[in-house]
Amino acid sequence: MSDDDLNDFERATFTYDGKTRAVFRLGSGPAVIVIAEMPGITPKVLDFARKVAGTGCTAILPHLFGTPGREPNAGNSAALTYMASSLVPACISKEFTVLATGKTSPVVDWLRALARAEREKCGGPGVGAVGMCFTGGYALAMATDDIMLAPVLSQPSLPAPLTAKQRHNIDISPADLEIVKGRCARGLNVIGMRFKSDKLVPAARFEFLREQLGDAFIAVELDDADANPEALIPPHSVLTEHLIDAPGERTRAALDQVLDLFRTQLLPAG
Repeated sequence: MSDDDLNDFERATFTYDGKTRAVFRLGSGPAVIVIAEMPGITPKVLDFARKVAGTGCTAILPHLFGTPGREPNAGNSAALTYMASSLVPACISKEFTVLATGKTSPVVDWLRALARAEREKCGGPGVGAVGMCFTGGYALAMATDDIMLAPVLSQPSLPAPLTAKQRHNIDISPADLEIVKGRCARGLNVIGMRFKSDKLVPAARFEFLREQLGDAFIAVELDDADANPEALIPPHSVLTEHLIDAPGERTRAALDQVLDLFRTQLLPAG
């Protein structure tokens, strides 16, 4: 794909606790916060956001890292350089927790504030959120707020799965997890997605989520054969790089399951 100029998106800024970031918006109706994977808001992340807007929701994309609209696969050496330029600063930033277990990334406070502001602006019963890869667990941590009605964890990759403890965990503090567990006991559902072979999202992480959230955790686990063979990396990004957007494909079914969650939880019936 080529770079995306984002001409159909409205650009704004949002400030909370002294931190101002760009935010891209598309659509109308209840808000869905789309938190991009590494290396940033890629053309395929934007395509996913357009599908969210097509449901009757407003797709809200905060700019956390990278260059919005840049195609990350424009050449091997360039792709690696671009990935490093996004990943390294994020890994050393105090806003992002990469290795620690039992800790919610500080940036989640900013994302929760953004979600509350968008709920006021967009209306509806609440908001949804999708975290992807590096940001996958953020959607879970945002669910401490009662306005979060539709959290989706697409290939949640943190903490980095280097040890058994890190693999059997996710980037959320015990206090935040207890709040989410209480909400799940009262009816909140959480969707999680991964490819079974993905070493960044080990099976132990989904086992942990099942143990903690029970039947409220809806796991979507895919085989390598379900991934788009044209992607340049091993199976990982369920809703973007490895999506095969065609009827009958399992990644398309996973996408439809996410969009249906937003429809049922955020939009009026009928």
